[in-house]
Amino acid sequence: MSIPMPMPDPGILARRDAILAGLSRLVSPEGLITSEDERRPYETDALTAYRRLPLAVVLPSTTEEVSAILRFLNEEGVPVIPRGAGTSLAGGALPQEDAVVIGVGRMARVLEVDFDNRFARVEAGITNLAISGAVSHEGFFYAPDPSSQLACTIAGNIAMNSGGAHCLKYGVTTNNILGVRMVLMDGTIIDVGGAHLDADGLDWLGVIVGSEGQLGIVTEATVRILRAAEGARPCLIGFDKAEEAGACVAAIIASGLIPVAIEYMDKPAIDICEAFAKAGYPMDVGALLIVEVEGSEAEIEAHLKGIAEIANAHHAKVIKVSKSEAESAAIWKGRKSAFGATGRVADYICMDGTIPTGRLPEVLTGIERIVSGYGLRVANVFHAGDGNLHPLVLFNANDPAELAKAEAAGMDILKLCVDVGGCLTGEHGVGIEKRDLMTRQFDRASLNQQMLLKGVFDPNWLLNPAKVFPLDNRPEKLAA
Repeated sequence: MSIPMPMPDPGILARRDAILAGLSRLVSPEGLITSEDERRPYETDALTAYRRLPLAVVLPSTTEEVSAILRFLNEEGVPVIPRGAGTSLAGGALPQEDAVVIGVGRMARVLEVDFDNRFARVEAGITNLAISGAVSHEGFFYAPDPSSQLACTIAGNIAMNSGGAHCLKYGVTTNNILGVRMVLMDGTIIDVGGAHLDADGLDWLGVIVGSEGQLGIVTEATVRILRAAEGARPCLIGFDKAEEAGACVAAIIASGLIPVAIEYMDKPAIDICEAFAKAGYPMDVGALLIVEVEGSEAEIEAHLKGIAEIANAHHAKVIKVSKSEAESAAIWKGRKSAFGATGRVADYICMDGTIPTGRLPEVLTGIERIVSGYGLRVANVFHAGDGNLHPLVLFNANDPAELAKAEAAGMDILKLCVDVGGCLTGEHGVGIEKRDLMTRQFDRASLNQQMLLKGVFDPNWLLNPAKVFPLDNRPEKLAA
């Protein structure tokens, strides 16, 4: 592992049997995983280049069990790694040898649905897509739609403030969460927000969403559900050059037209996704936009006409509007399958920087220059409408030298994002991947304030340690 992690505490390792005995009194036998073979699936998340076998894995069934487990581990001084479905692409759920993983996957019930007031209360282990499935019969849906929504849990979405293709119009997780129930490291259960639009007092909900498991473990969430639009239709717009596609995105946003989604693919991504999904993507273009609009039929037609005019002004080579639900589904299948499809042809590191949309053309050029400079390839597929980039840096995981080059290229891409006025992450979080770049975006005073806030919730820094904050900025080194 080239990203440094702290050495395990030998005292905790020596007390493993006693710790396991204590945990066994708090959960049912099927809720405690101790053997090496059964712990192995939890040694990594979707950033699979890095692996560590946890001390144990606990799968509680209720908030009260989570409370008892955290209280016990806090008293024992044992680090805790919160885990949803393990789809984190930033190493957010990477364990340590002296840490206990607490997974919320068994807590997946829909607790309450109120269509009149447009909210649902769910357990945090429910998958993102299952929330929409629970309300679709009444014409409602849950808006955030990360590509992993079939597998990822609402707990992980809240931890990383996940977005998705349709966040351009509907926002990311923080815009769609009304309240949470969370357990602090000492076992205290707190409720923040609720079924109403805005809670009074300080915006603790805004602090919790995106906190990456640093403050507590969310066990329930109250989410906003929305009435589905009358209709939606995507179109494909192909360009010879990436710069033309980037300029078109900026022009669409500047025009005041707000599509539901604007997704970008470059030539390598088009080839990979079309080979997998047979979505009907044009193969003779260098860059492709998927632009979706929604509303009544008249609104859809008017928006598509305006978008076509902008596209033509930026030298679009192909404009192809979906003509059926099946064609629309195929278009989105290709995009949603991009990460998995890329995994069929190469190992990759998926970056997650965010930039001002007006800087998109130059950043795309910069990404190609950076990656080719390391002798590697890149496939770009990302949420272009809000400037959330997802370059996939391709490499051979069996070659340590190539992994090191891929990591270095990824870090240079993120530095470029920050340097043009963007930030390190749009929806994947910091985790371990971007941890040591935090000083690129934040000065020491800003980082100190963030760490002091963590210390209010988790004084002993036991929750998801070695994530988010650089290792040389541990709390004992904070200025008094």
